[in-house]
Amino acid sequence: MKALNELTYGIVGLGIMGGSIAKAIRQNILSYGSKGQILACNRSTTCLSQATSEGIVDGIYTSDEVQEMLPNCDVLFICLYPHATLDFIRDNKDFFKSGSIITDISGVKGIFEKAMPEILRPDVDFIIGHPMAGGEKEGYAHSSAQFFVNHNYILCPQEYNKPENISIMQNLITLMGFTRITETTCDIHDYKIGFTSQLCHVIASALVESAQDEGITAFGGGSFEDLTRIAMINAPLWTELFISNKEKLVSHIENFEFMMDKFKTAIQTEDSSTLKALLEDTREKRMKMGSIRTVVK
Repeated sequence: MKALNELTYGIVGLGIMGGSIAKAIRQNILSYGSKGQILACNRSTTCLSQATSEGIVDGIYTSDEVQEMLPNCDVLFICLYPHATLDFIRDNKDFFKSGSIITDISGVKGIFEKAMPEILRPDVDFIIGHPMAGGEKEGYAHSSAQFFVNHNYILCPQEYNKPENISIMQNLITLMGFTRITETTCDIHDYKIGFTSQLCHVIASALVESAQDEGITAFGGGSFEDLTRIAMINAPLWTELFISNKEKLVSHIENFEFMMDKFKTAIQTEDSSTLKALLEDTREKRMKMGSIRTVVK
């Protein structure tokens, strides 16, 4: 494959993540005079016009025109919901460029591990990936290459992936601004993301829903705001993520409920020794968590 600054990159779904990927590639890889280009496809044309006027993309396509774009793409980022990504690959598998790399950004991975060997042509390499970055607001207008700086990107290599293509993805990810690349299995990804991301969104949402007085935030000092920032949620997307990973997520919720009951009982019974021990253990465990980093490059 050609050098990274000579490749044609395709973005399907130019929302906050697709837009951020396009901006990161434009700013960090396709500098002025590069031979490479960025092509984008989106259902709505407003963001396509904006990305063109900003000089982020070189070619734009509507959803009806995507099959004209795909044969030109050396690397294709599909930035759709998980099942929509699968449907897109099934519907367009005959139009992907031979030798191209295709990747996703979805928050669940098990569904791709099961489906990909039966869907893709052998001359196209699908690399399962998940950029651990983004913002609360939706849409291209809120996208930014800065989301990726000093963040983590997860890859789930499969037996069918070509080693040279994994290397291309690692180099591309690093140039986009990510400083950690974690390689793992789809099963481990879904288990850990179920805890660090999906459970957190459930807790934040439940906390907001439990408020019996919307004006209570007038007494906030930052704790509520910190805990519930992610509750400003994209409901259709997170509904799909929760249900797609339901076994692992429900297990995490049950563990959380168990710990909540321990705190509740200690408070109700005024068991200060148990409560103090729980809080001290919490502090120690959280400090250890902050020092753990898994880096694979």
